[in-house]
Amino acid sequence: MSNKISEFEKDKVREEALAEFHVGDTIDVHVRIVEGEKQRVQIFNGTVIGRKKRGSRSAFTVRRIVAGEGVERTFPLHSPWIEKIEVKRLGRVRRAKLYYLRERIGKATKVREKVALRRKG
Repeated sequence: MSNKISEFEKDKVREEALAEFHVGDTIDVHVRIVEGEKQRVQIFNGTVIGRKKRGSRSAFTVRRIVAGEGVERTFPLHSPWIEKIEVKRLGRVRRAKLYYLRERIGKATKVREKVALRRKG
């Protein structure tokens, strides 16, 4: 039974890789929107607060603040509606899920930026 499921899911996984991103990163998700007969690309930018790695059912949640109100959106990773993902800032976090950001407001929602270490020599 599980062999059939894994074969089915193998077809649904996106072949071309999207940008490498982690929880805490600030990203832009380019999503294709259909309005009537027209299609356009809308950018949803925010901080990744969670990822689920489940094969073809993998998903990630992005949170941003709009007009003082928190907005979260969960995207299926292998969805054909996602055009591309751009990583704007690397976040330095120590947790796998950042759900505690839901209770924070203002500057308290900022995630520290990961700075690349430079070696001498």
